[in-house]
Amino acid sequence: MHKNKGLWRNKISHSVIAMTLGLASAAAPADRWGVQVAGGVTNHDFKKADIGVVWDPDLTWWEIGGFHFTLQGKGHVSYWHTTESNAVHPNIWEVGLTPVLRFVKSSGYIRPFIEAGVGVRLLSHARITNDFTVSTVFQFADMVGVGAIFGGHQNYQAGFRFQHLSNASIKEPNPGINFSQVYLQYNF
Repeated sequence: MHKNKGLWRNKISHSVIAMTLGLASAAAPADRWGVQVAGGVTNHDFKKADIGVVWDPDLTWWEIGGFHFTLQGKGHVSYWHTTESNAVHPNIWEVGLTPVLRFVKSSGYIRPFIEAGVGVRLLSHARITNDFTVSTVFQFADMVGVGAIFGGHQNYQAGFRFQHLSNASIKEPNPGINFSQVYLQYNF
């Protein structure tokens, strides 16, 4: 059983590495990069700190009433912490990638947006407390958010996102976990 578990972890970790390298090689002629920091809370007494790298290849299409769609790639490393007394692993690390579709105002000093994305995550541990486990270290992460890009050169962003992590019933139980986060971003 443990040998099978290790085989799946290897396959998943190799897949994430391949996706990361693919994103990095595709990003070589990228238009803009950003660094994002976020903090949030969850419905299971967790606090989450997150740092991300954002790639914006300047893909824009479908202009509608002064707004347009764009696609971004986001890579994240996060740290979860709980103070629950029955915590088996009170500290969890999360690594993942998410493509994000954004509907953003096309011009102006302040450019509001809405965004949504579905990505993949790897967790350092699946069991968090004695009575709460997400069953697999591999998780899907879907998110929706709102925010604004601002500044003379559009170098700054601030936003709020709601994120749901779940293993999509690959293994039961699959309780999922929800995070509400605020974030700040600087674009180079």
